[in-house]
Amino acid sequence: MHTDITVLDNLVAVNLSVTIWSARRKLTAEDFSGGVSTASLPPEELASLGSKRICNPADLRVFGTLKSRATTLLDRNGVRFLGGWALPETNVPAVQAELEAIATEFIKEKEAFLSRYDDAVRDWIQANPGWESIIANSLVSADYVRSRFGFTWQMFKVQTSESHSGQSVNTGLTEAVTSLGQTLFGEVAKSATEAWHKSFVGRQEVTRKALSPLKTIYNKLNGLSFIEPRVAPVADLLSTAFSAVGKKGHITGANLVMLQGLVSMLSDPEALLSHAQSILEGSSPDMILDSFKSGPLLYDVEQHVDEDPGEGSGNNQDVLPPKGKLLPAGPRLDSLGLW
Repeated sequence: MHTDITVLDNLVAVNLSVTIWSARRKLTAEDFSGGVSTASLPPEELASLGSKRICNPADLRVFGTLKSRATTLLDRNGVRFLGGWALPETNVPAVQAELEAIATEFIKEKEAFLSRYDDAVRDWIQANPGWESIIANSLVSADYVRSRFGFTWQMFKVQTSESHSGQSVNTGLTEAVTSLGQTLFGEVAKSATEAWHKSFVGRQEVTRKALSPLKTIYNKLNGLSFIEPRVAPVADLLSTAFSAVGKKGHITGANLVMLQGLVSMLSDPEALLSHAQSILEGSSPDMILDSFKSGPLLYDVEQHVDEDPGEGSGNNQDVLPPKGKLLPAGPRLDSLGLW
């Protein structure tokens, strides 16, 4: 199955542009005050000295954090598309409001940094005694630094066009739209893999917090359910799992094993699509989740197998599975006739 070009009617494209002053300048032989001569260096075609920092990178960390917040916001609500993101129209107002809030904070932090720019440079020079000239010789004005910061975005609709002179002018667009479903499932797999390592590996019980990344995946799929027929069944599977584990208390036993199987399925695009197709063909989400419960509690073997058992290690290698990562139970449980 492929995504039909008509989904563009329900999508808004977003392009995010965030620029942050790097506080770096090119390092030259002259910076070493005769300690290194130009003649002793290889030609620039072969190698270069790299760069030097003229300001403490810690003073700029907040801008990277704000950029990451904006990127995460768009990843949570949309799918990568045309170098940016495609958002469902229903999510646009909330995303727009959050981007505006992040932009306001970005501008506030930029002005705060510029107001103390001279002091920040002076502190950096004092923190690097013996290298004062290397920093001082490369200083730039506060106005230049101001021009290197930016936080902007554009939201726009993408539409197909009629052919021109017998040739399609939608070259590349159709392919980009067709692969939206594949892109979405790939992003889900990445998020599920991160959730497995962060919240489920090696656990015999988890708190409700472990459901947070799964709820993020659910919200993303639910908002984009129209781009591919197999998206909605996966969202239904997640919703059914949330109901199964209840609203209070730690998650243990069969429910934890079920979640492990679910996360495994989400992290494997092939298994994900197979189970989604089975729901379209009549299988119920409860049936699939129940099949996951028959598996064992799972863990990452790499956390348990000693690299060098040495003497006195007994039969450790006989008790543990072969060295390597043991994935959750999903594809190794009842296949429901899909493999």
